[in-house]
Amino acid sequence: MATKIRLKRMGKKFYAFYRVVIMDSRTKRDGRAIEEIGTYNPNTQPSTIVIDSERAQYWLGVGAQPTEQVLNLLKITGDWQKFKGLEGAEGTLKTVEAGPDAAARVEAVESQAQKLKAAKSEAEAKAKAEAEAAATEEAPAEEPAAEAE
Repeated sequence: MATKIRLKRMGKKFYAFYRVVIMDSRTKRDGRAIEEIGTYNPNTQPSTIVIDSERAQYWLGVGAQPTEQVLNLLKITGDWQKFKGLEGAEGTLKTVEAGPDAAARVEAVESQAQKLKAAKSEAEAKAKAEAEAAATEEAPAEEPAAEAE
């Protein structure tokens, strides 16, 4: 059986993502897969590529042929270089780093949440104190009214 490593289209119109799958070469593009070894989402910045390196190495070792698109993905992740024994097996996969802006925003949100929590607790304490004061003022006023009857 001639096996191929290729992409299986998922998602919806104008927002496609793909699964990297092992298939018989005669099956339909979105047909039944022998095994799913990863995903590829071109809609994110940078594109998300997740491939199980161990399974990709196995299938390449038993003769599965990658399509052009999958070959490019395997080169980016470094799996193709590892299989061929070439330099650069670490790949060129880019990752998103949380910059200083993100850290500053997180700190600002946390400090704002603490301020809101402190203000809320102060308001509750003030309301409780006012309620106690009002209760102590009303209690003596009710007793003489009860005695007058």
